Amino acid sequence: MDRLKIATFNINGIRARRTNLLEWLEREQPDVVCLQELKAQNADFPIDDIRALGYGAIWHGQKSWNGVAILAKGNDPLEIRRGLPGDPDESQSRYIEAAAHGVIVACLYLPNGNPQPGPKFDYKLTWFERLIEHAEGLLASGHPVVLAGDYNVIPTDEDIYNPRSWQKDALLQPESRECYRRCSPKAGPMRCAPCTPRSASTHSGTISASTGRRIPACASIICCLAGTWLRA
Repeated sequence: MDRLKIATFNINGIRARRTNLLEWLEREQPDVVCLQELKAQNADFPIDDIRALGYGAIWHGQKSWNGVAILAKGNDPLEIRRGLPGDPDESQSRYIEAAAHGVIVACLYLPNGNPQPGPKFDYKLTWFERLIEHAEGLLASGHPVVLAGDYNVIPTDEDIYNPRSWQKDALLQPESRECYRRCSPKAGPMRCAPCTPRSASTHSGTISASTGRRIPACASIICCLAGTWLRA
């Protein structure tokens, strides 16, 4: 395969958005998909529907919360691990890792960390440090690696519509941003699209940027020549 199309999609409840997912898969035809926030137990994952569209999958579910999955077109991803190393008592389904189409793919759903300061923010930073340590090993392996998912971080002020309203949020804290930066110090985080301006001019007028509206089916997609992977 000369070119791979890889997508990450916070589905926010796979049972409620199963139809959205299936329609999106059929329309976009990604080669690899990372899903977050399944909010479903393993038995409730719609594997039969997904296989009917030509995808294999592995998943790590959890009742009502969290949950991650990796889908691959044409075959089953080869599972490497489920759960991030570093905490044998981890009970939250936030990480799964597999080989798919010659790439090591890690799907992650990083803790939100709110409210901060407090134990939830401490857990977020501790989880981030575990991810950084594990990522260093993956990136040093010599294999192409993708760390995809919902990092629950606002990397820069340009990534949010109104930074002032988020100043106390865990996603905007300097500690969160620094951890995000350290995840891939050599290649840097891969940006899937250029920053969206606060307004855009068109032939019919000016369109203001959305102020945080939730979109029913929205995923980040990257396309890359398989022989020119950045380890990001």
